[in-house]
Amino acid sequence: MDYRKVFVVKPGAKPKLADIDPGYSGKHVSEKDAKAETEKYRNRLSQLQYLLYADATHSLLIVLQAMDAGGKDGTVSHVMGAMNPAGTVVSAFKQPTAEELKHDFLWRVHPHAPAKGMVAVFNRSHYEDVLVARVHKLVPKTVWSKRYDFIHDFESTLYRDNNTHIVKFFLYISPEEQLERFRERLVDPARNWKISENDYREREYWDDYRKAYEDVFAETSSKHAPWYIIPANHKWFRNLAVSQIIAATLEDIGLQLPKPQVDLERIRREYHQAEKSEPAVKSK
Repeated sequence: MDYRKVFVVKPGAKPKLADIDPGYSGKHVSEKDAKAETEKYRNRLSQLQYLLYADATHSLLIVLQAMDAGGKDGTVSHVMGAMNPAGTVVSAFKQPTAEELKHDFLWRVHPHAPAKGMVAVFNRSHYEDVLVARVHKLVPKTVWSKRYDFIHDFESTLYRDNNTHIVKFFLYISPEEQLERFRERLVDPARNWKISENDYREREYWDDYRKAYEDVFAETSSKHAPWYIIPANHKWFRNLAVSQIIAATLEDIGLQLPKPQVDLERIRREYHQAEKSEPAVKSK
């Protein structure tokens, strides 16, 4: 199954999240059932990222958005863990600092866009400025509504001027699943630090966030920077779908190993002859 076709938001479409099942898992019924396929795509991601790094003419930007406890960190750990850390950079965008608020909303994001040959992952992103800012009325509608065009231009510039391929994932969980994950954080000492009262307070805005996300999809999903709505109640299925989509995106670039920039035959000839002429080192 091609999950790009299943989960993509076509440009101009406005999907209704209420019509999407966050518990969907395709043909797979369990993590064990999906394990082999997931590993296949993780292995392919490792190979393709090596080609991207070596080729150094393209880059990849992965945007992760979700409700609280939606699985952004888990996706970074599992899927991006298949890639070489030397070629990947993860940036998390939280509440803007005082310095960041003195600039336009894209100022803090642009320096983290990937250089050629690199993969950049945004754990939350510039979309917070048309989500949180809208839901909590941090700026008036006359301000946040104009940001869709700015975002579109920003992403178009990355694609057009720097060969940056962009994939954007909304990890979609149900309110019930979110509450269960909050409960797990409360009872697990290793995850106590991840829970706060604000997590529960934000649940009051669930419907507002859902409407805001639906507008984001309609306004900013494009051919060069598509949105994918990933059913994420099952963490293992989320990992499978995301890894397949990223692998397919990299496959489409047609990456190749670069040609050597030196005379390999001369190097082989000269160094091989030198090695043969060196006296053997006698063992003691």
